[in-house]
Amino acid sequence: MFAGVIGLVFSLLGTPLAVRLFRKRGWGQLIREEGPKAHYEKRGTPTMGGLVILVATIAGYLLGHIGRSDISPLTDSGVLAIGTIIALGALGFVDDFIKIHKSRSLGLHTRAKFLGQLVIAALFGVLAVHVVGIGTDLSFFRSTKLDLGLAFYIWVFVMITASSNGVNLTDGLDGLAVGSAAQIFGAFVVIGFWQFRHEVFYDLRAAGSDPFDVAIVAAAMFGACAGFLWWNTAPAKIFMGDTGSLMLGGSMAVFAILLNTQLMLIIMGGLYVIETASVIMQVLVFKRTGRRLFLMAPIHHHFELDGWPEFTVIVRFWVLSGLSVAFGLGLFYADFLSKGGEL
Repeated sequence: MFAGVIGLVFSLLGTPLAVRLFRKRGWGQLIREEGPKAHYEKRGTPTMGGLVILVATIAGYLLGHIGRSDISPLTDSGVLAIGTIIALGALGFVDDFIKIHKSRSLGLHTRAKFLGQLVIAALFGVLAVHVVGIGTDLSFFRSTKLDLGLAFYIWVFVMITASSNGVNLTDGLDGLAVGSAAQIFGAFVVIGFWQFRHEVFYDLRAAGSDPFDVAIVAAAMFGACAGFLWWNTAPAKIFMGDTGSLMLGGSMAVFAILLNTQLMLIIMGGLYVIETASVIMQVLVFKRTGRRLFLMAPIHHHFELDGWPEFTVIVRFWVLSGLSVAFGLGLFYADFLSKGGEL
């Protein structure tokens, strides 16, 4: 709770300062010409607000250890999670900076971005296995005992890339991505703390991972997202940019891997799955038939062009995200009960 409150306060109070600073430096949002015309008025809105979320998360994690005496102040799990989050934020920052510096809506080339994600995923995977000590098996609500072997590192790359790009695609309406992301981080707080309370059942500490410390990171990020959302809701005073979207999406995969809930992320991140699938379907159908399946992809733009007010799209997609998270947590608890778990 303390980590979450610190993240919230830093983000809530720090975002207005970032707005003034970024506006002074000319770090304004660039709008794609092929995007909805209603978005043209957003051009010049300060971007790269993901830096605020990152700083608030780090502050929440570090200060959240005050008063802890049960285990070491910082653990390998927590430090690895924070380090990976910083790396993902740095990759997104480079992408945003190129957009602003060159005054174009596209930053890093696709190959360069994937290469950056590959390096980050590889380092995270190696450190998670050889330093933290997690297994290389596939997991759902916990380990499935299906050992992936060396393919585990490919799986880590797929997870981090898919989740970071999924959130990046969803980040097209004010508050949509960060609001839905906060729901998932809140769920990981519950999952991490639940595993800590029932460590014999989940046996994560025996494998080297510390679910409680991961939960502290998730709580700090939840608070940071909530504070940023205050200023990012429509009409947004600041955007988080790729600095935020790549970082938030990738961190979801990091939490899922460290907490042995890899496949569960697909359920809780149902909104991102739909958004990503809409883009893939749009491209495939257009290449095959020359016609568009949706008015515009990702799918939230389709509903915008179909006449839905922006805020209506945002709230309804938040509801969809909330239902996905609730369903995932329900299945997580049902698995606990079905295997003989006790409160």
